[in-house]
Amino acid sequence: MKYLFGPVNSRRLGISLGVDLVPYKTCSLNCVYCECGDTTEITSTIAEYVLTDDVISELDAYLTGSPRLDAITFSGSGVPTLHAGIGRIISHLKDNHPRYMVAVLTNGTLFWKPDVRKSISRADVVIPSLDAVSRDIFFKIARPAPGITPELVVEGLAEFRKEFGGLMFLEIFIVPGLNDSIAELSKLRESCSFIRPDKIQINSIDRPGSEDWVKPAEQEKLLEIKEFFKPLDVEIIGKPAHRQFTDRHVSNLTKSIIAVLRRRPSTMEDLCTSLGADAEEVKQTVELMMEAGMIAVAKLERGEFYRMA
Repeated sequence: MKYLFGPVNSRRLGISLGVDLVPYKTCSLNCVYCECGDTTEITSTIAEYVLTDDVISELDAYLTGSPRLDAITFSGSGVPTLHAGIGRIISHLKDNHPRYMVAVLTNGTLFWKPDVRKSISRADVVIPSLDAVSRDIFFKIARPAPGITPELVVEGLAEFRKEFGGLMFLEIFIVPGLNDSIAELSKLRESCSFIRPDKIQINSIDRPGSEDWVKPAEQEKLLEIKEFFKPLDVEIIGKPAHRQFTDRHVSNLTKSIIAVLRRRPSTMEDLCTSLGADAEEVKQTVELMMEAGMIAVAKLERGEFYRMA
């Protein structure tokens, strides 16, 4: 698969088939916590980065067997709303594969453009992010493409919320020492009240990020932040539930592991659950890949995470 990956064991969406619409690593931001690593092509230009028809063909081929999935999620190695054909792909899924929930994970930076808001209007769930409102903190965390400001992001998110008929969950990614002060959290709370998402999702690093100095927020701190945002509807994003996924047969395990790790670092348990493969076979394959220098490992609170070297 060129454009699809997983399914992965998502902390928020369950068993999720990923759809990656932009080349690695094309994005409008270069966030310090990004699990895909540094952005190599930073841009806010909307374009058909990969052929829309090819993505649709790959989706049709995969979904023909009606695999068990909780969601089809537009995410991957860059922001999917950069792709000019995302609206056509979402409409194809809703018209031809309506049994599946369609989700879009986005950094929310392009919603000031009416065409972008319209392009994802048929999705079921959209999860944009807003990590800071103060300019200095926004630029330190997001490191955006020229022209993108927190004011533009907030206005775009508010306009999208007015127009969108599905669920909108607004993610705030906590970077300790940057956006967890009372001053910044107060500005974020005020902006959330203005945007009016269905839910606010407080997140913290769970996998190796772009910058080694970014550390997970303490659970006690996350609970304090959740209380601070009340009476708004807030949840803390937890660890993925342990799920068994056995619908698909992995014919080339090495290639399948590469497809997942290119987009997100994963533990051994994540890989086994995502790929529906035998645990011992996954372990042996990962060990051979490490010996060959193809992948590296980093240890975090949740365990050892494997990523492409």
